[in-house]
Amino acid sequence: MKKIALYTLVGGAALVLGLGTAWMRQGQQQSLIAEANAATLPAQAGAAGLWQSGFNDLQGKPQAFAQWRGKPLVVNFWATWCAPCREEMPEFVATQKKLGDKVRFVGLAIDNPADVQKFVKEFGINYPVLVGEQAALELMRAEGNKVGALPFTAIYDSKGKRVAAHAGRLDQAKLDAYLKPLI
Repeated sequence: MKKIALYTLVGGAALVLGLGTAWMRQGQQQSLIAEANAATLPAQAGAAGLWQSGFNDLQGKPQAFAQWRGKPLVVNFWATWCAPCREEMPEFVATQKKLGDKVRFVGLAIDNPADVQKFVKEFGINYPVLVGEQAALELMRAEGNKVGALPFTAIYDSKGKRVAAHAGRLDQAKLDAYLKPLI
């Protein structure tokens, strides 16, 4: 009887481990698919939609993306509950501080305003943060993220042409490589 219980326990643990591994691989695969989708789009696809879009800031005031045209722009789609978003955010803050008015970062949170407000204070975000829901998801998909993975970053040159789209955590080296030719 004890052997049956032991085999049942071991079998159950193996099943849970297998399901967990499959779930993690599915998440990694979706991130890779999102990167592939973003990389294969023409550089201009969806850009008109961004420049005609706007969302509320943390004070509830509408802000149009068109106001940031004329300088390189980094638009980061993120959420407070997204672990990779939390990892890349300090690098965005540091890069905005380092580059000053040579580039503009704008965060578009797909989240609720109260959580975003708390997050902005906690991380000391030094660039505009807007809040969106379904419309922000639709814009993100139009900008190249067909899977809807977060974070997602789109980078535009000073003329408003999208020059890069990156699904998943954007590390400092890649961010610098994207921005170097624009500054």
